[in-house]
Amino acid sequence: MSISAFQSLVVLALGFAVAGLVANGYQMVTRRPASFEELSRRDARVRALASIPFLVFAAPFIIIMNIVRDEDPHRTFGFVTLATVLAGFWSMMSGTVVVMALEAIGVIAA
Repeated sequence: MSISAFQSLVVLALGFAVAGLVANGYQMVTRRPASFEELSRRDARVRALASIPFLVFAAPFIIIMNIVRDEDPHRTFGFVTLATVLAGFWSMMSGTVVVMALEAIGVIAA
């Protein structure tokens, strides 16, 4: 395994770990699972706007949990694969942001 592939794997894992941490922290505080419904609340537009940074980092966890919890018998293998790839890509991007932030504050070396 090349160094580049290993770094990508670490970033992917870090992205999923941060997503799980953020989503479970939200659930611990609010006593309800995180979901994309935070964006559709009509009663509090400021609250919906404030939830965007949260959803940026929690989205991979929410996508995977929605797939795991869904009991639709007509769900296809292609749909599950697409959702998994989307969650993985999103996790890699948010993991990259986390690594860049850790490098910027000096926690890890560049």
